Amino acid sequence: MNIAQIEENVQKLLKPLNNETFIYDLLQAYGKPKASIGRLKNGTYNLSKNKNEVLWKKQLFFISTDNENLLSLIDDVRKNDPIISHQPRFIVVTNFKTLLAVDTKTQNTLDIEINKLGRNFDFFLPWAGMEKAQHKNENPADVKAAEKMAKLYDEILKDNPVSTNEELHLLNVFLSRLLFCFFAEDTEIFPKGSFTNSISSHTQADGSDLDTYLKKLFEVLNNPDRSQYPQYLKTFPYVNGGLFTDKINAPKFSRRSRSLIVECGELDWSAINPDIFGSMFQAVVHTDQRAEMGMHYTSIPNIMKVIEPLFLNELNEELENFYDNENKLERLLVRLENLRIFDPACGSGNFLIIAYKEIRILEMKIFQRINQLSKNKAARFSNIALTQFYGIELDDFAHEIAILSLWLAEHQMNVKFKEIFGNANPSLPLKKGGNIICGNATRINWEDICPFNDQYQTYIIGNPPYKGSSVQSDVQKEDMAFVFSFVNGYKNLDYISCWFFIASRYSSGQPTAFAFVTTNSICQGEQVSLLWPHIIGKEQEIFFSYRPFKWTNNAKKKAGVSCVIIGVRNKSESPKYIFDKDLISKAENINPYLVNYKNLIISKRSNPISDIPPMSYGSKPVDGGNLILNSVEKSNLIEKYAELNTYIKKFTGSEEFINGQERWCIWIEDDQLSRAIQNPEINLRLENVRALRKKSKKAATQDLADYPHRFGEIRFRRKTSSIIIPSVSSEKREYIPIGFLNPDTVVSNSAHLIMNAEPYMMGIISSRLHMIWVKATAGSLESRIRYSSSICYNNFPLPKLSQQQKDSVSSATLNVLRVREQFSEKSIGNLYDPDKMPIELQEAHHQLDFTIEKCFTSKSFISDEDRLEYLFKLYEEITNNKKEKN
Repeated sequence: MNIAQIEENVQKLLKPLNNETFIYDLLQAYGKPKASIGRLKNGTYNLSKNKNEVLWKKQLFFISTDNENLLSLIDDVRKNDPIISHQPRFIVVTNFKTLLAVDTKTQNTLDIEINKLGRNFDFFLPWAGMEKAQHKNENPADVKAAEKMAKLYDEILKDNPVSTNEELHLLNVFLSRLLFCFFAEDTEIFPKGSFTNSISSHTQADGSDLDTYLKKLFEVLNNPDRSQYPQYLKTFPYVNGGLFTDKINAPKFSRRSRSLIVECGELDWSAINPDIFGSMFQAVVHTDQRAEMGMHYTSIPNIMKVIEPLFLNELNEELENFYDNENKLERLLVRLENLRIFDPACGSGNFLIIAYKEIRILEMKIFQRINQLSKNKAARFSNIALTQFYGIELDDFAHEIAILSLWLAEHQMNVKFKEIFGNANPSLPLKKGGNIICGNATRINWEDICPFNDQYQTYIIGNPPYKGSSVQSDVQKEDMAFVFSFVNGYKNLDYISCWFFIASRYSSGQPTAFAFVTTNSICQGEQVSLLWPHIIGKEQEIFFSYRPFKWTNNAKKKAGVSCVIIGVRNKSESPKYIFDKDLISKAENINPYLVNYKNLIISKRSNPISDIPPMSYGSKPVDGGNLILNSVEKSNLIEKYAELNTYIKKFTGSEEFINGQERWCIWIEDDQLSRAIQNPEINLRLENVRALRKKSKKAATQDLADYPHRFGEIRFRRKTSSIIIPSVSSEKREYIPIGFLNPDTVVSNSAHLIMNAEPYMMGIISSRLHMIWVKATAGSLESRIRYSSSICYNNFPLPKLSQQQKDSVSSATLNVLRVREQFSEKSIGNLYDPDKMPIELQEAHHQLDFTIEKCFTSKSFISDEDRLEYLFKLYEEITNNKKEKN
């Protein structure tokens, strides 16, 4: 159900209004299930027993009354603990003349005549699953405008269905022109209110001639000669700039869509933020994004994390250094004029807009200082042009909005300039806009879009699409092949790798640097060896980075991705910086793991570099489920055939171990087979396994059919303890939850396994040191840690331990296990939840960490970064020693 349908439903329930069924009709208008509404009517869902009241848990408290003092009534309800305890999203009170409502989540309120509910239907949109994203920098005008335009778009599409890309493009161009006109009439580009008033007074109410009027108006806005037009059109200025150059037919309008254009024009568009509303307006034409309108908006603080260390900090430092030197300040102005900012995945342009605004602000600061220093107070005008800004965007509407948003930002900055200096460049006619093209950035030659020139300095910025290998579309996979066909294993790279690789080739040897927001997965695991050797090396280096941080906003569904920001430049003697939360540290070198150390690449190994036992996956059944039992199946089987207990062992993998779940498996040794198959239940299961394996297309699996009592892959040894390491673990945990299992437990292939294990080894891989190493080098599954024996474990640098050191670590490890036993009623997952981990267990782990770190060095580590740098150094020493011996 879209916004237009909901509004239509609300309008219908008002004509006529049925007091008895009003609240149920209202809920149905927003798409609430009829069955739920039925239960609410018959009292099953209604928690209130009072007449004229409806209390639906987490949804609604409604009361109808004859009372005229509704404000007092709703205040009493908001203080009523028994009602509030049921967490109704909305509180609604009405006497069917006036309606008051409170959104208990946002604390927004509504106070209207009930017959105007149709105009305010958006207040209850959360009932339809449409939450409004709220941003620190978000202006209510942006939200309101986007919602109104979404309704207008829906109405236009009703009467003007599109079937081709060309038709869609023309509609997108039309919408961007409308947006400009709304903005222009509220910001003195056009006479105040002229666009909306002209539509109201010069077109029919039924919308029948509005398309003809708009086509003529757009022609006027593109023509400097006014002599041939009637007076009411002559009031509109000449715009140019390319916005109205192409002749397009306006869509057909109905009474409803014309009315919506007028409603849109009645909003205050002067309060729009171009850097925000562009992202929100993408949801206008992408209806699947409306429920989280603005969710994908990149906040200004996050954009500043990219542009400040990339170029803005340096420019501000030059202003400070040249503060008393007029000539050098003039040269700094020239440098600003020769900057080029390029976003090859620009979306609706918010990175470019913020960069543009910041450069204009810096230019104004320089002008002010020069005026203070100069004896001749000459009039100043900005020389920063939109043509200095470049972008590539795949989505046609976003590309149109990016061009428009830059124009709007230019006008707003001109207004600020005029406030300070008393004059400014005229807003009209528009100058040439930003060099934003619609296309696939992985296929286009970037030099064709933003060509090199000796006098220019180019900075590449942005937040390209991430897309892990498993979620790439067919087209994106073709893009990956186009860019990385020469790289073995490129299919395991994230899609964003294309941008890093192309940016590196584009900027190599040129006065260019680049910085992108990216998932931290390209700095972990196998992706490091696949991507980074092709970027950093003799010519280029990472010169700043933000260590992983959660990419979040205030939308209904928060993006839960761990992101990093990485800046790359041609090699320089200038400082390098690592940003970590609120800390900034200088670095000698920043390697692909974002560690202050040499450019080591940690690749997969089949054997450990240190003196530690091998790690493998657990045993794999290849049985179609016939050898696996849940607790009920096991109990039923033993109850029926007690002798089968001999052939049943505990079977655990990552999920079972972490969540305390129990599973079992049938485990028959070769010397037990003849007796076991005498049992009909066992015999049936084995025959099922045999049949399944014979049907396999793999020859190796077919061969296994001769041994149906055996697992497909066996890594279990009788009378041998083992250590289980979950393959996937939450990145929030301070420690990976690792288990020491008794000899009768079979570990599944969903987890890693160390056989014939000693307690000290469990301590080593349970330690903070190992966790830090894993977080730096492991791959990830979504935001979780994906443990890899070939990368994490086999590359973990461990010094040679004496027996005394092993005994000390074993003692501390056994203490951890003893403390766990004190909380045996809790699952391992709960015990290692960072918000629930018992203090006793934390202390036991801290003691284990202290004991282990003393095995590495007598010095105390001062931070996790210090620990990680030490581990990289030790890794290099151990691997170099191995090379020398070989």
